Amino acid sequence: METKFEAGINIAIKLPKNKYDETVAFYRDILKLEVKEVPITNLTVSRTHSVQFGHNVIWLDCVDNYTHSETWLQLTVPNVEEATSYLKQNGVSTCDEIEEIPQNMHWIMDPSGTVFNLQKKSE
Repeated sequence: METKFEAGINIAIKLPKNKYDETVAFYRDILKLEVKEVPITNLTVSRTHSVQFGHNVIWLDCVDNYTHSETWLQLTVPNVEEATSYLKQNGVSTCDEIEEIPQNMHWIMDPSGTVFNLQKKSE
């Protein structure tokens, strides 16, 4: 079976605490996009807001120990374990230690350090 990767709808922007409120205000007050705070229980993300961005959702994540922002992307596949095996055969390892994640998903990175959330495609 050939592994097929597709873009998911979620985009996470990890933001330093000192720029978080200003960034949320930018999306809400200047761009006038739909912004909602969402409760979160996570060891590394202290607050999060969802931003409706066309068919996508941008997650503005407050990360207390970051000094600059990072953009993380979602990849979906029919079978996570097959995709993980394929990636490992091609020299790409999971890096699930970077942030808490459900066991049926994985974090991976491209060679430049862009983070991807690998998860099963919704039916």
